[in-house]
Amino acid sequence: MGVSYKELGLVNTREMFAKAMEGKYAIPAYNFNNLEQLQAIISACVATKSPVILQVSKGAREYANQTMLRYMAMGAVEYAKELGYPLPIALHLDHGDSFETCKSCVDFGFSSVMIDGSHHSFEENIAVTKKVVEYAHAHDVTVEGELGILAGIEDDVVAEKSSYTDPDQVVEFVEKTGVDSLAISIGTSHGAFKFKAGQPVPPLRFDILEECEKRIPGFPIVLHGASSVLQDYVEMINQYGGNLEGALGVPEEQLRKAAASAVCKINIDSDGRLVFTAKIREYLAKNPGHFDPRQYLKPARAELVEMYKAKNMNVVGSANRA
Repeated sequence: MGVSYKELGLVNTREMFAKAMEGKYAIPAYNFNNLEQLQAIISACVATKSPVILQVSKGAREYANQTMLRYMAMGAVEYAKELGYPLPIALHLDHGDSFETCKSCVDFGFSSVMIDGSHHSFEENIAVTKKVVEYAHAHDVTVEGELGILAGIEDDVVAEKSSYTDPDQVVEFVEKTGVDSLAISIGTSHGAFKFKAGQPVPPLRFDILEECEKRIPGFPIVLHGASSVLQDYVEMINQYGGNLEGALGVPEEQLRKAAASAVCKINIDSDGRLVFTAKIREYLAKNPGHFDPRQYLKPARAELVEMYKAKNMNVVGSANRA
């Protein structure tokens, strides 16, 4: 049986993005798979008074069960209130791969969905995106589309090569599909190995971003694959038995520059995974006799809170915007 996101206390992204565009900042979109990640996201956003988009990938739906995720999101709304600062919270499907997946999420109370038709032809991408938009908008759910392909591996998203967004296509795509926001490819990529080790990190293609802004002025643009792959935590993972040599991400100053433009949603997933794993590895290495998950998940959660707070304040610029 279907449920409206409004019954869960969630909001869609329409007003969020309008405020972000006006204020020259981006809404943080953080992926979560479990309770500790969700607690950390909400705690950090309450502490910094930031709106937030809770992202769920196809893999997360399979891992945690979409019914559980629905009630976790509803619990997040109440948790923010309990912490003393109600937040605007959206529940978003990240990289929906089909109309059926998007429809299921709309019916299960998601307030926003992404349909990723970027691997199809331009015409097929328009067709599937339009179909999702028509269904989602009938339920007041907002839709994100994508033009261009990001390389890398993260969860169920796999692509060997990037394909930059063609600014000449954005007007037609937006007009024919009716999407509410558009993910573009300007040099970010998925996963923790975004660039080749030992070589300079190439700057984001702000020229493409600026051209897209010119073609669709005032339209919300999204950046995927925007983790910075924080080196302190990569080193911590490697120090305590991991093997992430050569892991590199997008410099935070470039993301802050993007957030001050038409980019009003920035997706961050890998950084959360790295912080969580680093602190768990450190704790277990230093406390080999401990086996209670609460013992090692608690410091991992606390470290996540600090990382998300820093992202809100220094990268996406969303602090004190809720």
